[in-house]
Amino acid sequence: MLHLPSEGHQIFEVFLYNRKVRSLVKENQSHDFFDDQWADVQIQDVTARDEVHARQLIEERFPPGDGFVIEGVTRTEV
Repeated sequence: MLHLPSEGHQIFEVFLYNRKVRSLVKENQSHDFFDDQWADVQIQDVTARDEVHARQLIEERFPPGDGFVIEGVTRTEV
């Protein structure tokens, strides 16, 4: 999880992949920095106020400029 739970926050699962890695893997190549596993959807747990906040936190850690794409966000039941 990116942040510890606190009052007023919920836990979200964020589904993301890296489009640059995915493209390279299709061509039987590897990214210079990111592992090939990023070609597939990865799940990151994040504690946030709401879905918008969860997306903001994930985009700080996994920037779209580095090729990361958020495929979906769901709130988890604790």
